[in-house]
Amino acid sequence: MTSASGGADMVDWNLAVATATRLVRPGPEVSRAEAAAVVAELRRHALAAEEHVREFTGMRSSSLAEAAATPVLIVDRPGWVRANVAGFRTIVQPLVEKLQARRSSGSASAMLGTVGEKATGIEVGALLAFLSTKVLGQYETFAPAEPSLEAPDSPAALFDKPRLGPEGPGPGRLLLVAPNIVHVERELDVDPADFRLWVCLHEETHRTQFTAVPWLRDHIQSEVQSFLAETDVDPGALVDRLREAAGSLGAGLPGLGGRGDSTPSAGLLEIVQSPAQREILGRLTAVMSLLEGHADVVMDGVGPAVVPSVAEIREKFQQRRDRGANRLDLVLRRLLGMDAKLRQYQDGAVFVRGVVERVGMEGFNRVWTSPNTLPTKDEIHDPAAWVARVAR
Repeated sequence: MTSASGGADMVDWNLAVATATRLVRPGPEVSRAEAAAVVAELRRHALAAEEHVREFTGMRSSSLAEAAATPVLIVDRPGWVRANVAGFRTIVQPLVEKLQARRSSGSASAMLGTVGEKATGIEVGALLAFLSTKVLGQYETFAPAEPSLEAPDSPAALFDKPRLGPEGPGPGRLLLVAPNIVHVERELDVDPADFRLWVCLHEETHRTQFTAVPWLRDHIQSEVQSFLAETDVDPGALVDRLREAAGSLGAGLPGLGGRGDSTPSAGLLEIVQSPAQREILGRLTAVMSLLEGHADVVMDGVGPAVVPSVAEIREKFQQRRDRGANRLDLVLRRLLGMDAKLRQYQDGAVFVRGVVERVGMEGFNRVWTSPNTLPTKDEIHDPAAWVARVAR
């Protein structure tokens, strides 16, 4: 497997897809007719959600052409894997080039590189197989450019089949993972039509955020690229950082002589960060909290008018989100940083509601003026501070 530039890649992406496809658990049992009905209903709801979100938020796409260029794809679990592999390849390319520059041209190094790429491909595939059962929908900010779809495996194929790439970055696309939506609506025992529209409202909010705020995608991409540029590819430095982090990890765990309190310990990503990366990640965390919290507020704000059972859905869904599925699920959520993701929903929603209560939706929408009007990591926890700095 080689990268688009012809050099050795750091991940065997084809192997990652093959591994994930082999490991992913099957979705809920449905007949073909039921599956076709779910796909058709999700497409209708995605279209309807677009206008609901625009009306509630007052946000409009900068151009109809830009909105039309961000497609809505209904995928199964393997389709979600393929879409995310394509996105990963697009965003990590600068890091791949950095590793290529460091790698010597010797045959031994080339052999070790090939072995490493395959090992990493298997690891990434296993991770994607796990995550593919958790995601209901996703706005893929760093999707590759069109064409985004491969030809279906058969004329009767139900689901969209994203390409693996590696085209350059495109305008984004919205993914709805039909099997996972059906699984959760059954688990919660809620009205299927209401739940599907509720999910579409959340994901369509993300699509509106990026199509109505032209600079947002480039800003986030710049921050991510800066984060990757700060990555230290020296194995010795990485080992030293891991050794330094080992003690701090133990200090926060009950029963190991640490505090034993509820302060969350570092995730895997945080362990290997440099100080510059932590600063960048702080800004990214604030932005992602804003985007996720805004989507949660919108889906619940629109809900009463178009989703009759929205209160029941929110209560049951929040209980499910808080408890996790099982002990293994909780451990993996902690290690992969998914607990931090859940806090983003909660912290961001509190921020958005706090600002809207003070200055209304029009005042809140000043957050989309420029990167300078985005909330800082501290302001996410202090809406009044953001209002004092920006909205007044």
